[in-house]
Amino acid sequence: MNSFFPLFCLLVCLLTAGCHGLRPESFAGTGPLFDPDQFFAGPTRSWGIIESRSGKPKSRFRTEMMGRREGGELVITQDFTFEDGHRQQRVWRVRKIDDHHYDATANDVVGVSHGLAYGNTFNWEYTVAGRTPLTNLRFKLWMYLQADGETMINRVTITKLGVILAETTEHFHRGTGPVPPIGGHDS
Repeated sequence: MNSFFPLFCLLVCLLTAGCHGLRPESFAGTGPLFDPDQFFAGPTRSWGIIESRSGKPKSRFRTEMMGRREGGELVITQDFTFEDGHRQQRVWRVRKIDDHHYDATANDVVGVSHGLAYGNTFNWEYTVAGRTPLTNLRFKLWMYLQADGETMINRVTITKLGVILAETTEHFHRGTGPVPPIGGHDS
């Protein structure tokens, strides 16, 4: 039994070594530098798709955003339009803490959300309020600024009680202009 224990400990260490996950600091030194405070100032638009946890497309959506300075905060009004015609608005109040840390609140977000920016990457996590705490949804975002400095790819994992419900892939672009249609209710 004693000879098995060291082998068991080594196996556990090897199996858990890769379980730490992706860290924002891993992107330090990559470029272009992603400063969310600058990227979301002014008009921004996005479009994307929500997939079930099995990878099946569930819904397409688009957003129109406008970021404006209000004191020491960036206020971002984000208007969603979903494929079924449903609309939603989220108003973010983002505060840059230092070169890497951001805090934000929004009308449907529980408490304060926290973000970390390193290199071309921004990692942001927040909880959207449900009808009860058991129906809250947890959002984990990985945003990657592209070489043109105007385009960003966002990958989102949505969980409830630790179980993955859906994933989203979203394309952001600074400025105004056409957004690809999302379906029959698109206007």
